[in-house]
Amino acid sequence: MTRLVACIVGFASISLADFALKDGETVVFLGDSITAARRYDRIIENYTLLRYPQHKVKFFNAGKGGDTMTGALDRLQREVFDRGATVLTVAFGVNDIGWGMKADAEHKNAYLTSLRTLVGRCQEHHVRVFICSPAITNEDPDHAEKGFLQQMCDEGLALAKSLGADTTDIQRSMRKVQRHVLAANKNQKDATKLHVEDGVHLNELGQLAMAFAMLKGLGAPTEVSAAVISAGEGKVESVSGCKVSSVKPASDGIEFDRLDEGLPLNFGTFGALNFMFIPIPAELNGYRLTVRGLAAGKYDLRAGGRLLGKFTDKQFAAGMNISSMTANGWEPGGPWDA
Repeated sequence: MTRLVACIVGFASISLADFALKDGETVVFLGDSITAARRYDRIIENYTLLRYPQHKVKFFNAGKGGDTMTGALDRLQREVFDRGATVLTVAFGVNDIGWGMKADAEHKNAYLTSLRTLVGRCQEHHVRVFICSPAITNEDPDHAEKGFLQQMCDEGLALAKSLGADTTDIQRSMRKVQRHVLAANKNQKDATKLHVEDGVHLNELGQLAMAFAMLKGLGAPTEVSAAVISAGEGKVESVSGCKVSSVKPASDGIEFDRLDEGLPLNFGTFGALNFMFIPIPAELNGYRLTVRGLAAGKYDLRAGGRLLGKFTDKQFAAGMNISSMTANGWEPGGPWDA
């Protein structure tokens, strides 16, 4: 068995693409009990710290159980402006229509009127605001797509855009995940769920799905870093988001040091099982390695001495996303949860 060793040794300088949470930002998450659960916001915080470890970003949770877009107006000064917020995410809707019991024109108009006021006040205070549709319920996705809540939120997103605010359709993003879950449940005994028993509040998988949707709405880039190495010539062909040095070709493979600007988002032992439903590796965790010119055969891939897997020369030449790799299911994937 031949061997390829990649040594991950730390971080290089940071570059920021179009991600909304830049160095020096103060971010407030404004919402109801889904936000108050303090789950999706911490995933976003962890993502930011991993991807941009040299940046200083403050995070505040301003979730309040049972709150509405109208109720949140009374909290803007204390929870948002007094904290010096520069970025605000806003996710309301379910309580605004009383979990569906008040799905009528009166309550929709109150939601839209309050949304307009909220955006205007944020603009007066120079806060970049992201108006989001709320998390999905466990309602059938085809029915919910045409339901009152989605239609109300569509009007809200359109209004927010017309006022110059940023928007994120959390519901449709989460509904894609929901459809994957429902399809998988047809072939397994124990059903996977996104919600707790009440069908409205989210479990851990549901919170992850919401975090994913919000990260995409905040402009989180797909790619973390990439390195292309020529084993035959012992040189680096190209890099992005990292530095590669100390390239040492050998008869049985190649060794090198890789210094990354940031790292992908992972979730500990068995955390990658959630990626069956939520496309974090493909859409947020592009941590790529390509090695060309290896002699025909199968190679170990190691990072810091830890085995990540065994692959052929053709697989290395085609390039791989190694963001969550592990050769041992009892060890967390990724680089490398040390």
